[in-house]
Amino acid sequence: MQNLDYGVIGNCKSAALISKYGNIEWLCLPDFNSSSVFGSLLDKEKGGCFHFIVSEKAKVSQKYIEQTNILVTNFKTTDFEFEVVDFMPRYRTDEGFYYAPPDLIRYIIPIKGKPRFKVVYNPQLNYALNKTVVSMHEGYIKHHTASGKYESVYLYTDLDQQAVIDSSEIEIERSAFFLLSYNQKIREQNFERIYLKFERTKVYWLNWADRTIQLKEYDEEVTRSALVLKMLSFQPTGAILAAVTTSLPESIGEERNWDYRFCWIRDAAMMIRMFYAIGHPEEALRFLNFIIDIIPAKDEKIQIMYGIRGEKMLTEKILDHLDGYKGSKPVRIGNAAYKQKQHDIYGVLMDVIYQNFMVFKVTNENSEELWTIARSIVRSVQRNWKNPDRGIWEIRTDGRHFTFSKVLCWVAADRGMKIAEILGKKNHYEEYRELRAQIADDIYEKAWNDKLQAYTQYYGSEDMDASLLLMETYGFIDAHDKRFRLTVNAIKRELLNNGLMYRYKNKDDFGEPSSSFTICNFWLVTSLVRLGEKEEAKAFFDKLLSYSNHVGLFSEDLDFNSRELLGNFPQGYSHLALIESAIALSEKKTSDFKLKQFIESGDEPDKDA
Repeated sequence: MQNLDYGVIGNCKSAALISKYGNIEWLCLPDFNSSSVFGSLLDKEKGGCFHFIVSEKAKVSQKYIEQTNILVTNFKTTDFEFEVVDFMPRYRTDEGFYYAPPDLIRYIIPIKGKPRFKVVYNPQLNYALNKTVVSMHEGYIKHHTASGKYESVYLYTDLDQQAVIDSSEIEIERSAFFLLSYNQKIREQNFERIYLKFERTKVYWLNWADRTIQLKEYDEEVTRSALVLKMLSFQPTGAILAAVTTSLPESIGEERNWDYRFCWIRDAAMMIRMFYAIGHPEEALRFLNFIIDIIPAKDEKIQIMYGIRGEKMLTEKILDHLDGYKGSKPVRIGNAAYKQKQHDIYGVLMDVIYQNFMVFKVTNENSEELWTIARSIVRSVQRNWKNPDRGIWEIRTDGRHFTFSKVLCWVAADRGMKIAEILGKKNHYEEYRELRAQIADDIYEKAWNDKLQAYTQYYGSEDMDASLLLMETYGFIDAHDKRFRLTVNAIKRELLNNGLMYRYKNKDDFGEPSSSFTICNFWLVTSLVRLGEKEEAKAFFDKLLSYSNHVGLFSEDLDFNSRELLGNFPQGYSHLALIESAIALSEKKTSDFKLKQFIESGDEPDKDA
């Protein structure tokens, strides 16, 4: 069975997927959301890739250098052995900025004998919409589009250029390199320079990982997930992506194929919540700066999602010429969901702003801007909380009164009240407390289903929804409240299928969901811990971890039967929930992890190179 057996490398500017056999099958340059250079992930014939052909008898294995985003693929035969070390450069310069160019480096290290291989280097630029042509130059190989939108990439190597272009067999006796760049290099690229970039990048990731919290159990899984979340952050703006791919289907052969290379306010805010918990508040500050930049007006409506540079128009298009992952069409770029109304974003964003004030009080230079944004968000809640919306799952049909959306509106009022208390704004405190009470009364009256003895997906519904597991996480209901236990039990009863969770089972605009939404499984783990069912929670969590791919990565969905990874990849949502479950199992609340070492150090958020 073909699975999403890919490692991911990146430098907070872009990222690449590399198969367990060392094939680069997805890379967009210069940014995460640029058009693809290699896209065989979405079309094996047309998409383009970069790989090595080694003896059929070669044994191939793959792993990360521990506590880094540097991937190592090992090729071993009876005659020789070598490694391909893949990374995208990222490190701090002497001037204090971060060097993160649109470059990918393949560093080849002979281990035994004289390794022999052929190189297949086949960029197909601009999603393979137009023909890509190749030319050799002194010091580099250039590929560019022959027509249509002009794109080009440059390959630097100390191996024979003609042999690379012709895919002729190459034998090496010493280490060698490939450097693929969106930009033409000014300085000469040689092995010594490449090796220095490797060492500096390795040190950067080791230092970053070392600042992450450590747990007695699951520390390796938490660190890997944290590194994924960091890699999904976009250096120039502070935006955080949902995933690095587009159009990986939620179910094979269906149409639930979306472009996730954007910043969903909800997803990003939830990830930022986790960055606070694991010891990296600098990511929160960068994200809040992104929010300040995209919401300049006091009454400007907040979209549910933006481009990673703050773009507001994310027009959805279909690439008909690509066959899709495992033949799952359509392949989409852009995402029409940006037009939707989802009221839960108010709560998750206010929660992040509140945590910022809790950690930094009013010392943050952006405190006044954040207070202005907080008041604007609460005004939006006052205007909209009684109206239907599309909900957390982005239902594309008519809006409904989704319970989770109402709960997060309550969260927005609650956090607004608490921020007002921190800032000594008594009038706002009383106003927001009254709003919070109104929303709570509405939820208690209309969201509870006496027949099912549970909170349900939307007012008047008999359908369960896994998002309601977060009611306790966000503080709307106490873990000891009988209604929470009853709701968790009802969700388990109705949504567990063959050991995995549906997010919901009722039909939506594309029919009945047919795969498990990965994050919902981790939400259940956390809820079980909160209810005191730690033994059951741990057994479920350990089973979930076994469903990750060979390097510990998760996508958006899991197949109920085969456990195949499905959906866009790697999914930040899934990894943040994994971290939260691990912390819950450690019997610590995320609020227990204070960030004194960061505050006392006087560190600043990452600066763009």
